This record gives sequence, structure tokens and C-alpha cells, in this order.
Amino acid sequence: MKRRTIVGIIFIAAALLRLIDMWGICHLEFTGQQPWTTYFGVFLVLYIGIELVISSYQQDPDQWLQRPIPPAEEGKRMCCSVRYGGDKYIFQGEPFHGARIDVFCGGIRLDLRKAVITEDEEIDIHSFMGGVELIVAEDINVEVKNRNFIGSVTNRTNRSTKTDGHCLHIIASNMFGSVSIKNKE
Repeated sequence: MKRRTIVGIIFIAAALLRLIDMWGICHLEFTGQQPWTTYFGVFLVLYIGIELVISSYQQDPDQWLQRPIPPAEEGKRMCCSVRYGGDKYIFQGEPFHGARIDVFCGGIRLDLRKAVITEDEEIDIHSFMGGVELIVAEDINVEVKNRNFIGSVTNRTNRSTKTDGHCLHIIASNMFGSVSIKNKE
């Protein structure tokens, strides 16, 4: 286990211990009654711990399982779902007709650099305490619409100068999760 993961788990445990004390389930002397340890402090520590654990798994390429592209009917979008793990899908010339991605306490990496995109497509992402990484070709424009609760979406793609280039519409709903869109791995 990486150091970053261990530190994240320690932060999560500290926040949960403080919540146990605040709710009166068990009185713990060492948590103290400091003003900053009210709910704001607890949730801040909990968020930092979760972010450390998730980011340590997103940045480690060995954590991703290489999966075959899920079968979809011709012209239909693919559906990917992951729970407590990480999956990686790489398109090698296959047609792409959009996707629905569901992540719960895990991550999905979708590499679309070599996918055949013949028209504007949509990717619908729902994540809870997880992350999604999209890698797109440089000639694809990306438009993002998101709704986050303690989550984020970062778009680090280069805007295509081609006016006839296709557009990838990303619709992301994150709760304690993140989406990263870029052109290079």
C-alpha cells in the first residue's frame, strides 16, 4: 500500500473517531472540545482523507485492470460500471457511439484517442467517491456540463481549431468524485 493511501486512511479514521465522540456513541478523551473540531473540521479532514485515497489509486497505472470494450449494439452507447476497483478501456479503431459511466468507490479510465467518432457524441458520468479519466484525441472538441457536490471536473484538452471537428459532450454528476479530461496520458 502506498504512503499516500495510508495517510488518507488515517485522516478518514480520525474524522470518524471525532464523529463517534460528537454523537455520544463513545466518549473519547483525546479528541478534545476544540471549536475547529465541529462538523466543519470533521468533514474537511474526511474529505482530505478520501481525496488522498482516491488520487493515490488514480495515479498508479498498476491499479487499473485492462478490460475489453463492453459490447454494445450497433449505434448504441456503451455502459461501464465499476464498484471498489479500477477498469481501463482502450479503443483501438472501434467505433464510439457515446457512453454511460457509473463509478462507486473506484475509477474508470477511458482512452478514446484512436476511437472512430463519426458524429457528436455524449458521455454521461455518475460518480460517488470515485474518479473518471477520459483521454481524447486532439481533433475532438469537448464541452462539459457538470453538477458536483464536493467534487470536480477538469478539462485540460486543447480546443480543436477545426470547425468541422466533432464534439464530445460530457455530462458529469459527482458526489465526492472527480472527472479528468485530457489529450495525453
